[in-house]
Amino acid sequence: MSLQSLQPFVYNSLPGRVIFGRGTLSQVGHEIQSLGCSKALVLTTPGQSKKGEALKADLGSLAVGIYTNATLHNPTHVADDAVELVKALGADCVVALGGGSTIGLAKAIALRTDLPQIVVPTTYSGSEATPLIGQTENGLKTTQKTLKVLPEVIIYDIDLTLTLPVQTSITSGINAIAHALEALYSTEVNPITDMLAEQGIGRLVTALQVLHKDPQNIEARSDALFGAWACGTCLGGVNMALHHKLCHTLGGTFNLPHAETHTILLPHTIAYNEPFAVAAMAKASRILGAPSAGKGVFDLAKNLGAPSSLKDIGMKEEDLERAADVAMKSPYPNPAPLERAKILGLLRDAYGGRRPA
Repeated sequence: MSLQSLQPFVYNSLPGRVIFGRGTLSQVGHEIQSLGCSKALVLTTPGQSKKGEALKADLGSLAVGIYTNATLHNPTHVADDAVELVKALGADCVVALGGGSTIGLAKAIALRTDLPQIVVPTTYSGSEATPLIGQTENGLKTTQKTLKVLPEVIIYDIDLTLTLPVQTSITSGINAIAHALEALYSTEVNPITDMLAEQGIGRLVTALQVLHKDPQNIEARSDALFGAWACGTCLGGVNMALHHKLCHTLGGTFNLPHAETHTILLPHTIAYNEPFAVAAMAKASRILGAPSAGKGVFDLAKNLGAPSSLKDIGMKEEDLERAADVAMKSPYPNPAPLERAKILGLLRDAYGGRRPA
């Protein structure tokens, strides 16, 4: 390896405990006690309520209840409802079993109560590794960065992802890749985040192509889950740009599915920024094995059978103008200048499912 001159940088290391392996769900009880807690509230979505009930039963007296109404985009009224149950049961910690919606609810509870969190991710969203929370109220999704919502313990159990449907695996994985791609051109870029981003993208790109054909492949499931952690750590360590702003805008305002929105927008937001982040996106292109990062992400998603059009996931063409307006509100760092006409053009391309030029 040749010597390189490092630019000055700042890296904020995030506290927290990470447990990774197979069968690690069995360690939840030990982790509850290690936190000095004894009255856990288990959280899930309605679709994972049976798994939540099984976990509650396994925890025995360490669990005082279960809340199964975690919802996409983390509506504030759901969090308020869950907090009432926390108070009624006297819960002293929460255990989130699920994907981004359930983990988001755990964070919302922690924000309101300061209760410690143990999270057990079952998708590749990466939210568990970040001090970020998004909440939706009156059709507007806002984000906040605070260590109050960073989970104390993350338990990655590879076995829990073996039943994750292939298409959910793919869109969730590309959602994670989005965190790392935007980290590469963040204004807070640093060599540690760069290293994690390249590891995360590389492992996920390879793993998703294997899982598309062989969803039970344990090595690919392991690599995908580790890649999701690496990409999520990037998201938690540096600021994000246009891509994440647009995804929150479309998801919270128009109630579009989160991972699918990331998957569809990512090729276009990366292509928008690529001319202004040449060195960073050259790294991504190399990992993707493509002439450009934007085209590489588009081709990856298409070859894996992921959705490519906003129209196909429920976006209305007449709402694109409003989406562009919302995206222009509140300044945020981005490699390329933010121009409404160009953002609208980006959204039109994503609506039509066109490959970036």
